[in-house]
Amino acid sequence: MPVITKTSSTSILEKGTHTFKISGYSSKHRGLGINKYIRSAAFAVGGYEWCIRCYLDGISTHNDHVSVYLHLLTMGAAEVRAVYTTRLVVPSTADVLTLHSTAAPVVFAGEKLVWGSPNWKKRSELESSPFLRGDCLVIECDVTVLREPRLEEVAAGLGFDLPPSNLSDNLRRLLETGEDLADVTFDVKGEIFRAHKIVLAMRSPVFKAELYGTIGDNGQDSIIVNDMEPADFKEMLHYIYSDSLPSIDDLNEVEGYNMAMRLLVAANKYAMERMKLMCESILCKRIDAKRVLFILTSAYRCRCGKLKDSCFEFINSLDRLDELLASQQYQILQRAHPAFIVDIWEKVAMSRKK
Repeated sequence: MPVITKTSSTSILEKGTHTFKISGYSSKHRGLGINKYIRSAAFAVGGYEWCIRCYLDGISTHNDHVSVYLHLLTMGAAEVRAVYTTRLVVPSTADVLTLHSTAAPVVFAGEKLVWGSPNWKKRSELESSPFLRGDCLVIECDVTVLREPRLEEVAAGLGFDLPPSNLSDNLRRLLETGEDLADVTFDVKGEIFRAHKIVLAMRSPVFKAELYGTIGDNGQDSIIVNDMEPADFKEMLHYIYSDSLPSIDDLNEVEGYNMAMRLLVAANKYAMERMKLMCESILCKRIDAKRVLFILTSAYRCRCGKLKDSCFEFINSLDRLDELLASQQYQILQRAHPAFIVDIWEKVAMSRKK
């Protein structure tokens, strides 16, 4: 006979609200196209990054509604349980109209990282409502992430003080002082780096294939790297062992930008999505008129959706596109990648369509 015991558990709630203001509804965004969306800036709730997607022309030819979705941006996250509410707001009067709310938690995981409502608001009703004022639409989204309490929180509730985790410190020391345990070496333009196959394989599927034989016959113990600078390879190893990129914060504006660009390419090469997102986040803050085409080119090559969106938003904000078109950088790109340039301006034209 099974023994039945009484159990209980506690869920931790972490809440946040994001306001998404869409200026120029009809002058800039209406007519963007079916199944095409504009998205909010990323915002953090519960330790995860999110954004709001708004399909002003709907998601299908038979849909005459504006569609709004919540998108979990954090890559590689385990299952994330959340409830959320989206609503229209008139800031000047504080009028609110709730249009979608989850009755129960939904799970953001795997291929299902986007949840929302295809029939959020009928377009004709929206355009004749007081919620579209001054050609501006304001959407608010409440997100509540539900998670199990961490061990530290459980221990604190029982009166215990657990020391902070030192796993990252131990791994970093392993990289810095554990040469006797290292089992793979990298020759990066003449500079030698020693590392540990198992750590690299856990962090990168490309390293796993390279070091344990899926690509080679029996895996490799010594690898020559010709497409990275030693300083960048050292920074990438630091990320692999510590999950951080602290050196970029210590560099000046130009050096930090250049390293972030190079590490973005490395993260894409070795399929390290979190590192790639960290580099995207750094580069999003460094977009300006001189850099935007370089950054956008890298975003295309490395398939960085968030970074591409930020570049397009910046280009759309420019008052004088003729200065960008006259730049030497644009002329070089036009000659080298004409199809890429056409794609850029098709997207810009669509977003500016009246």
